[in-house]
Amino acid sequence: MTTEQFGVGGRTAIVTGASQGIGETIAQRFADDGADVVVCSREQEKVDAVAEGINDGGDGRAHAVECDVTDREAVEALVEATVEEFGGVDCLVNNAGASFMAGFADISENGWKTIVDINLHGTYHCSQVAGEVMRENGGGTIVNFASVAGTRGSPYMSHYGAAKAGVVNLTATLANEWAGDDVRVNCIAPGFVATPGVESQMGVSAGELSREDVERRIGLSEEIADIAQFLASPASSYIVGETITAAGVPELMESPDV
Repeated sequence: MTTEQFGVGGRTAIVTGASQGIGETIAQRFADDGADVVVCSREQEKVDAVAEGINDGGDGRAHAVECDVTDREAVEALVEATVEEFGGVDCLVNNAGASFMAGFADISENGWKTIVDINLHGTYHCSQVAGEVMRENGGGTIVNFASVAGTRGSPYMSHYGAAKAGVVNLTATLANEWAGDDVRVNCIAPGFVATPGVESQMGVSAGELSREDVERRIGLSEEIADIAQFLASPASSYIVGETITAAGVPELMESPDV
């Protein structure tokens, strides 16, 4: 059986929020498969280390760029650097995000705007700028990141959930608008994933989890990277405008309240 359709080798991908966790794992995965990757975050030193690790052993090359996705000029510079370094943009992974837990009544206007700006407005900036390059050069793929907080709601995460719900809607809308330009747009909505942030909050590390265990509600960054690679590859050519939820065993009501 051939697996070539799942490959991303020979392509150029931008991965935002790639200094650690899911973004770093996706960048490493793409490079291991032969893609050239541009890794970015707000801290140059952190993405420099990610790029160095990829360049020490990956089949693809990596280039690190400092970028705040809420800053339009910084995003434009990111895309320009990608084109200059690798000749184009074939895939964009909008992974950059942030949040904090608070009750809705306690979220300040600044706190609300900050979270919406990073998660939704940042996706807008990156998609619009990188998408223009794709549309002018034969197409590409965009993989957005939402969350189950954006598809189901989540207490104490109203700002984050609202922003991610916007990403889900933007995904479907943009997929429709840009299909004629051969740009496929899809989205991943993870549940809990054993990233450094989740480990610090919940005390569960990736080393304690096994992909063979079905009965769990915390996943691995590698499992999300599998989905991202699939959505960026020709194997998902008939999937357009969809949001794939990766959240483990669903929570169901044992008995209805009547």
